[in-house]
Amino acid sequence: MLVLTSVLTTGALTLTACGSRDDKGGGDGDGGSKTTVVIGVDAPLTGDLSALGQGIKNSVDLAAKTANKNKEVPGVTFKVEALDDQAQPSSGGQNANKFVGNQDVLGVVGPLNSSVAQSMQKVFDDAGLTQVSPANTTPDLSQGKDWKKDVRKRQFDTYFRTATTVEIQGAFAGKYAHDKLKAKTVYVIDDQKTYGVGLAASFKDKFTSLGGKVVGSEHVNPEDRDFNAIVSKVRSAKPDFVYYGGEYPAAAPLSQQVKNGGVDVPFMGGDGMYSAEYITQNKKAAGDIATSVGKPVEQLASAKSFIADYKAAGYKDAYEAYGGSSYDSAWSIIQAVKAAVADNDDKLPAEPRAKVLAAMSKVKFDGVTGAVSFDKYGDTTNTMITAYKVEGKAWKPNLSEQYKD
Repeated sequence: MLVLTSVLTTGALTLTACGSRDDKGGGDGDGGSKTTVVIGVDAPLTGDLSALGQGIKNSVDLAAKTANKNKEVPGVTFKVEALDDQAQPSSGGQNANKFVGNQDVLGVVGPLNSSVAQSMQKVFDDAGLTQVSPANTTPDLSQGKDWKKDVRKRQFDTYFRTATTVEIQGAFAGKYAHDKLKAKTVYVIDDQKTYGVGLAASFKDKFTSLGGKVVGSEHVNPEDRDFNAIVSKVRSAKPDFVYYGGEYPAAAPLSQQVKNGGVDVPFMGGDGMYSAEYITQNKKAAGDIATSVGKPVEQLASAKSFIADYKAAGYKDAYEAYGGSSYDSAWSIIQAVKAAVADNDDKLPAEPRAKVLAAMSKVKFDGVTGAVSFDKYGDTTNTMITAYKVEGKAWKPNLSEQYKD
């Protein structure tokens, strides 16, 4: 667990519904006491997806440090508390209850996995606690299970995200495969998890609508690492490329085994595959393609400070695919706290969670990933998607665009 150093004066610390204060009450931040506001982080900090989880945690930490350094919210010190969900829904649900039980927590960034989010949303909604995910992409979370029928209804008022959905990302991938790869046939595989199934379905819908053909499909256990049975099926189908809905721990060996089995075609997936670990774990990664939300932060003028500050902070792990969106998720909570404080004579209000939540729908700022704001479902208004290709030993951006169907 990563905890930022709080600025506190001497005296006993008392916990109230308005955050942690010393016994002299709130101050103006210039020698006086401060109110501590906690931003929770839920992510896989250990296990196969820990590279992404650590990048999320560190980026939130950087946002809090920046807010404290610049006195973004006068009289308030932000503190980060991170919990490990190990990419497991059961752990996510337990963590959600822990965050709710700490009245100093006014917002939570996370989780990484859509399946984990499903175990957390109602807990947060019942408590009126704001949640902002930098990585969830399943439309069900915000728009309901009937979004495919274009019947959309916001599910939880407390749920927001800075990552665009698989509906958009999968469609972008389908169009990219048809228009850019000039592919006519595909073999589609998913990992049976919420994210992977949704991504693969959205991809198939777009690819086939453009005239492409699915010559085979398969489901895998995301815990498996031996895919020889599937390799033979892919080889028999002779597709122009393979599309995988899932994450890099299974995607890397699957891609390598498919190619070792004589199927020398591109292997394509989504943001769950877009990690440096995918290349490290896959000796045959060259030429593979992954889409990811947003534009590469390295290409954004708005991300220059983030990249420099992250490096200067000396974090052991890279910010990875969701660093920029994690920073922006935390910053959106910070801005909502700022609005709640400003509307209450520069003091944290008596019911801070309710006030912060009310301010979230109006949050709007220029962030690391570009303009940040939320629509009526709590989804990001930024639909920028990028396709990356493995060249040498790195992902190289191949195409970025605001997706419009």
